[in-house]
Formats: sequence, structure tokens, C-alpha cells
Amino acid sequence: MPPATLTPVFVGMRTGLHVLVTGLTTLVVVRAVLTPGPTRAVVVVLALAWFLLYCAGGAVGRRARTTLPVRLWLLALTLGWIAMVWLEPEPAYLVFPLFFVYIHLLPRRAGTITVFATTAVAIVALGLHGGWSVAGAVGPFIGACVALLLGRGYQALAREAREHEELVAQLVETQGRLAATERESGVLAERARLAREIHDTVAQGLASIQLLLHAAERADPERGLEHVRLARETAATNLAETRRFIRELAPPSLDEREIGGVLRRLARSQWHAEGLDVDVHVPDGLDLPMHVQTALLRIVQGAVANVVKHAGTRSVAVTITRDAGSVTLTVADDGIGFDVAETRARDDAGRSDSFGLRATRERVEQLDGTLLVESAPGHGTTLTVVLAVQP
Repeated sequence: MPPATLTPVFVGMRTGLHVLVTGLTTLVVVRAVLTPGPTRAVVVVLALAWFLLYCAGGAVGRRARTTLPVRLWLLALTLGWIAMVWLEPEPAYLVFPLFFVYIHLLPRRAGTITVFATTAVAIVALGLHGGWSVAGAVGPFIGACVALLLGRGYQALAREAREHEELVAQLVETQGRLAATERESGVLAERARLAREIHDTVAQGLASIQLLLHAAERADPERGLEHVRLARETAATNLAETRRFIRELAPPSLDEREIGGVLRRLARSQWHAEGLDVDVHVPDGLDLPMHVQTALLRIVQGAVANVVKHAGTRSVAVTITRDAGSVTLTVADDGIGFDVAETRARDDAGRSDSFGLRATRERVEQLDGTLLVESAPGHGTTLTVVLAVQP
């Protein structure tokens, strides 16, 4: 089967070959009928039988399971042609379409040898019938060379087209695998985002409620009631955020608010109840896209949660500044600090229990921002995030 891209070319060449064979066979028959001689009846019968044998070649090629029937068909065609040129010179012209049949059906070396062998037969036949001449030798030889060039050129073109189709098929397959990989990456990214959102909202809210209830157990009744009230408010806020989170809307704490006011509200209520003194430095009227405000809020919540769990301090400073093309968030505490390199190594190896810092890093990377964590044992921690924003 030829490549699909060359099907019109193949059909055109095959049709042209059939027309050529039909025309030359008709010429042989007509010349034999019009030229008186003892062999004309034999030539007419041989020419018609040879033409019918040629037409039967299509059925032989379709039904043959091996190359043997095809080889026998070629041998019969060749012997029939030799018999005709032995009797009359005109059938020698039929060798030209035979060249293409040999080139197409025989292996490369066998086809070339057969072409030049039948060329030699044609030259000898023309010389015996009409006398030896340069034209009688050069004509068949040039025809053989032209047929070889055309046949090999078509085979090379078919081979290149087949390779091109294979490359296209591989490209389509690769695109399919790439699309599947992208879908899988999207699923994994969505899972990571959900994990960060749950950690920054539900998990932190539950942790705050737990701390407040523990404080209520240890406090006097009046103070304990205040802790219970704050725990109830935190639970209500957490429930509202969970519902909005499920509906994939903006966090409710940012609805129609600016991030500075939200952070100050959290500092006065939730974080103060947890025993933290959070100093918020955010200019009023800070204009930031909603997704940037959401990211900054979640980063601050994660950082403050880490301070509560690990820093061993009651003082935290949150600062947000903006210039022409970026916004910078800084969260600093004066706690016990930690070894940044060691924590990063454990995080990369999957042995770290600091999910909040890992979630912060992933969130910053998704926004093409930069994250810098500066800390040392006994010297506190400073977390700096820079995100690009449109001026």
C-alpha cells in the first residue's frame, strides 16, 4: 500500500502505465494486421493473450499470499514478450512499461538486473529485424535508464512520505500522552491547592478552636466564657469559609474588604485569643487584585500558625508594602528560630512536618513570586514574599 499522501500520485502512475500498455498492445495488433506476413496471425494472438495476462496481474497480486505467484506472472509476461519480439520488431516497445512492472514488483537488485537484461533482448531483437544501428541500441538503453530513475524516484518519495506519516503518528501519540500528563499534572496541582486551602482555613480554624477551648478549661468562669465565645465565633467563621471554599469563591474574610483591615481584625480577635501580639503594618486603601490578596492572607495565616506552634514567642510583625510592579509581604518574629537549610533538606526529602512552609512555597511558586526565609536558632525568623502585580 502506498502512503496516503501519495495515493493520487500512485493512482495516476498506475493509470498511465495501463494506458501505455493498452496503447502499445493496440499498436502491435494493428501493425500485425496491416503488415502481410506469415507470422501476423501468431503475433495478434500472442499480443492479445499477453494483454489478457497483463490484466490478470491485478487479481494475482491481490490474491497471492506469497511472492511466488507474482514471480510466475512476471515470468509469463516476459516469456510472452520475448516470443513476440522474436517474430516482429514492434512488440519491442512493450519493454518500456515492463520496466516499471519489474521495478515495482521485484527487489531492488533483481529489478535492475531484469530491466537491463530485457533491454539487451530488445536491442538484439531490433538489430535482428531491422539491422544494427546506434539508434536501435541507444533508444532502449535510454528508456531503461529513464524508467529506473522514475521508479527509484517514486520509491524514494514513497519511503519519505511513509516516514513522514510515521512521524506524524508519533507526534499525535506524543500529543496524546502530553495531554494526559497535563491533565494528571492539573489534578495533582488541584490536589495540592486543596491541601493548602484546607490547611490554611479549616485546619487553622480547628487548631484555634482547640487552643481556645483548652484555655477555657484552665481559666476562671468569666474568662473561660470569653474563650468559649471566641471559639464559637471562630467555628462560625471557619464554617462560612469552608462553604465558600467548596463553591470555589473568594474567601469570605476578603469579601468587600481590604487585606489590611482583615489582618487587623484577625490580630484583635483570633490571634490575640491565641496569646499573640500581632503588629500589622499595611497602608490603608492598598489596591491589590483579589487573587493576590487571597494569597497574601493565606501566607500570613500559615506563617502565624507556624509561630504559634514552633516559634515560642508572643510578638509578630506583619508588613505589606507595594511599589510600581510588585508587592512585598514580611512576617517577622523574635522566637527561637530554626536552621533553614536543614528544614529545606528535610522538606525536599519529604521528611518535614512543616506543611505550612511547604504550602507557602508552593503558593508563591504558582504566582511566579519569590520566597525568602531568614532564620537561625535563637535569632527569630523573617519570612519575605515578593509577588508581581500590575502597576
